Formats: sequence, C-alpha cells, structure tokens
Amino acid sequence: MLHLKSINLQSANLPERYPFSIPAVRALQTLDFTAPVTFFVGENGSGKSTLLEGIAVAAGSIVAGSSDSDHDATLKSIRELAKVLKLAWLKKTRKGFFLRAEDFFGYARRLSHIREGLEADLAAVDEEYKDRSKMARDLARMPFMHELHEMQRYGRDFNDYSHGESFFAFFKSRFVGEGLYLLDEPEAPLSPLRQLAFLSMLKEMVSLNAQFIIATHSPILMAFPDAVIYNFDERPIQAVAYDALEHVTLTRAFLNNPQQFLKEL
Repeated sequence: MLHLKSINLQSANLPERYPFSIPAVRALQTLDFTAPVTFFVGENGSGKSTLLEGIAVAAGSIVAGSSDSDHDATLKSIRELAKVLKLAWLKKTRKGFFLRAEDFFGYARRLSHIREGLEADLAAVDEEYKDRSKMARDLARMPFMHELHEMQRYGRDFNDYSHGESFFAFFKSRFVGEGLYLLDEPEAPLSPLRQLAFLSMLKEMVSLNAQFIIATHSPILMAFPDAVIYNFDERPIQAVAYDALEHVTLTRAFLNNPQQFLKEL
C-alpha cells in the first residue's frame, strides 16, 4: 500500500545556497511514488540523501536515534527545503520513521550509557540495602529493573551486538505495518548476508502495508522486486531499470573480472 503519492517543489525562485544549490534538488519538479519500495541512487553529493531528509522533515517523520527530533541541528538547512516541498498523500500515516546510519550509532551509544547508569544505580541500591530485608531491597531495585527489562523487551539492548547485528535488531524491533520508512544508506553496517535478510524484512513489511523510500549504493538492496529506482545523476531525476544502473553494471563487471580492474590501479 502507498501512503506518500508524490512530492513537488513549489517555488520558482530558489536561493543559491545549500540545499538549493544541489542540481538535482534545483531541477526537481514532481516525483511520483508508484511502488511500495522506492530507491534513490546516485553518486556521493548527488542530492539523494538531501531530498530524503527534506521529505522526512516535510512529512513530520520521527528522526530515529535523534535525542531531539524537532530541533536536530543537522537538519537546520533542510527545514528550508521542507517548506517548499509539497507532499501528496493517498493515506497519511504517523507510523514509521526516518533513519540515518550515523544517527543510529549515536542512539546505540546513548542507550549503552543509560544501561550502564541503571546498572550502577542497582549496585548502589544493593549496597545501601545490604543490611535490610530482601523485600525492601527488591522494592528499591524494582524501578531500575523495570527500565532494564523494557530496554531488552523492545530490542534496545545492543550492548552485546556488533554494529551490523545491532542495526538489524533495531529494524526488527521497530518496523510495524502501515508505516512510512525513510532510510538513508541502511546497508552501511550490514554484511551482504544481512542485506539479503533485510530484503526479506522489507518484503514482510510491504505485505503489512508499509512504504519505504531508501537512499542507497547497494546493488543488493536495489534488486528488491518491482521497486522503482530513481537516478539522481540524471537531470531531471529519472526512473531507471535495475540492469541499466552503473552501480549494477560496474559491480557485475568487477566481480566477473576483478583483475582487469585491479591492474589499472
């Protein structure tokens, strides 16, 4: 099911500064979303992440991993872009989130610090109540144990995971049906095997009426069946077939004959 139908740039008199100085943004007219999964692809600096951020702000998406989504300083200039983006909805949803890989790792570090603080509080309670009854000690420990339990219950205990495992666990615990998910390079910490598992997760969520718009460099993710792929290296932004993507043709050529490429280094 589609939630977001299209986006349109509403101003003809754009300032010269970032993010309006990015050619793909400046040339944007209307971009239609016709499939549950849409990929934004292009070279670094092509504008795919910038536009994704603009959509997230204009849609009022929760910025997953941000300590203060409404006043995230990294999105200050993007808020100007969001003001001139018109979003057309088939069915507006408040479910879902916007996620950048770097935000997640900051989020995981904050959770780790929270966990360490709760464990320190438990140790302090045990020391303070060591000469009192078990019931009194258990009652004093209860709020801290409850918080630790909630962290584990909702998949927020990433302390024992690698970066890739914790990233994948985050998605498993936070994806719900009927949501709009805006993801910026989710493949960054994921191994090829995890990327395949991520595709399986996308398929499951699409069956539950979720919609995804994903900025990516990964030929594995781009292969999701029936996805629409927008190439930000074209002016204006164009839909492109999977097999015509430079990401795909270059990766395929390299894997077929790596020595041909490596001898030119």
